[in-house]
Amino acid sequence: MKKFILYTFLFSISLSKAFAQDDLMKMLEDETKNDKKKKDYATATFKTTRLMNGHTIENAAAGVLDFKVSHRFGMINSGSYQLFGLDQASMRMGLDYGISDRLMVGVGRSTFQKQYDAFGKFKILRQSTGGRRSSPISVSAVSTVMLKTLKWEDPKIKNYYTSRLSYAHQLIIARKFSEGVSFQLMPSFIHTNLAKTSTEPNDIFALGAGGRIKLTKRLSFNVEYYHVLPISLVEGEDYMITGTKNSLAIGFDIETGGHVFQLHFTNSTGMTEKNFITETTGDFFKGDIHFGFNISRVFTIKNMNKKKKK
Repeated sequence: MKKFILYTFLFSISLSKAFAQDDLMKMLEDETKNDKKKKDYATATFKTTRLMNGHTIENAAAGVLDFKVSHRFGMINSGSYQLFGLDQASMRMGLDYGISDRLMVGVGRSTFQKQYDAFGKFKILRQSTGGRRSSPISVSAVSTVMLKTLKWEDPKIKNYYTSRLSYAHQLIIARKFSEGVSFQLMPSFIHTNLAKTSTEPNDIFALGAGGRIKLTKRLSFNVEYYHVLPISLVEGEDYMITGTKNSLAIGFDIETGGHVFQLHFTNSTGMTEKNFITETTGDFFKGDIHFGFNISRVFTIKNMNKKKKK
């Protein structure tokens, strides 16, 4: 009888251990499944919402206002009389605001062609790992309207307000390969309501490419290039404006607290898509280079995290 009780006791202990082990295995399996369901999104693909001239994949966060000041000086090869371009400058001031984490809007005013611009930028897809559906890339769409307010070249003829308008539509396709390397493509379409001549195109297609290499925690090297594509929608029209060149820019991003300083060299003077993609006249490799900089300062207008916690 004593042996029976002893065997029963030992069997009960071994059985409870087996059940405990099964419960532990189930907990580990559930934890692994939960980890797989969690999505990790790529962040800080670029340091700010502008690469140099054009947009990056980045948006201002929800409730954040981004104040930008951009300068492009004259050509460095203009000589000492113009202080190598420092006596001449074009400027753009802009305000970008994050309506949500996916949607950003912005407005700006440039001294070049006395131009106003407004844009909307929507993040369609975010690069992610984990979860049921991961994505190797991020995709955003940007649409911009630009208004040139220079005086009419010939005020005697009938001029229409709509002739001042131009539009740009872009897709931004980006990938963050590592903490130090990011790359993006920018297929672009620019429409100008009024062309200067019958052979000058109203519609221009271009493909942009840009990259970032992180050198230190707060310093990165950037490259940006836009190539006008040989596509013409109207027979007899050129595919690009006569005398123009493709836009190229190289430079550095320097992050200091809430500011991002961007120092760069480019052959483009204007700072809107119509200007730097379709109207660049300088040849970068012949010394027609402008030194320029962008300054970005962000302000939190609405703290969306508090609303989410509520």
